[in-house]
Amino acid sequence: MRKVKISLLHLLPIAGDISSNQKLIEDAVRCAAAKEVDWIITPELAVSGLQFSRKIGKQWINQQPDEWMTRFMDLVKSLQVNVFLGCPEKSNEDKYYNSVFVIGKNGQLLGTQRKVSSVTDDWSSSGEAIEPISVDGIKVGLSICADSYTPAIANTLLEKGSEILIAPSAWGPGLHGPDGEWEQRSIDTGLPLFVCNRTGEDETVLFWEAKSLVIKNGEHLLSHSSKQSAILTFEWNLEERDMISDQFDVEYVK
Repeated sequence: MRKVKISLLHLLPIAGDISSNQKLIEDAVRCAAAKEVDWIITPELAVSGLQFSRKIGKQWINQQPDEWMTRFMDLVKSLQVNVFLGCPEKSNEDKYYNSVFVIGKNGQLLGTQRKVSSVTDDWSSSGEAIEPISVDGIKVGLSICADSYTPAIANTLLEKGSEILIAPSAWGPGLHGPDGEWEQRSIDTGLPLFVCNRTGEDETVLFWEAKSLVIKNGEHLLSHSSKQSAILTFEWNLEERDMISDQFDVEYVK
């Protein structure tokens, strides 16, 4: 049976507190790796928090990998896991992007997806390329938060051969919260969709009841929300495209 063991890091990053967020990510990745997982996924902008620009601006954002990410890639290599890391980046053209970096267990960058739907990001440009990234021979499509709002990106990822959709997100409930978009994308494509959301709060957004999810055919197979950072681990049957675990293995992180 072909399977993959995954940890979703349902974290509580603090907007603009970069060093604390980096330490939180490192600690959570170490804890998850101890569970002998294959993939570790962080929420959208785990390094910075969602509304960081209101506190610290964007001039601190570097081209990647910067000094910290280089050390982090070495950590990933030492732990022999694959990590999907939500982190802002600056391009060679001095544009800024809300990105997810996929770091392989060899410590090398497997690929990057830049968020396309940047309407609500006052600091970032819209990404253009939409390509699946091969992780352990599996084509993974990344749909960052609001990129799941319409079917266009998920459908493009399906057409390009994606076998799994992953949605690193910072999308809390409320007036503009998620309202069936992830579920519909899984129905549209017929692909499983793994949502790695977050908890906590930023200046104008509350995430305390935000959910991390495993979705198949529009149905929630697994769901979690919490007031503190948590590592949510499960196993997925790649051949049957179905759950092996009947619930998340939850470990809270201080």
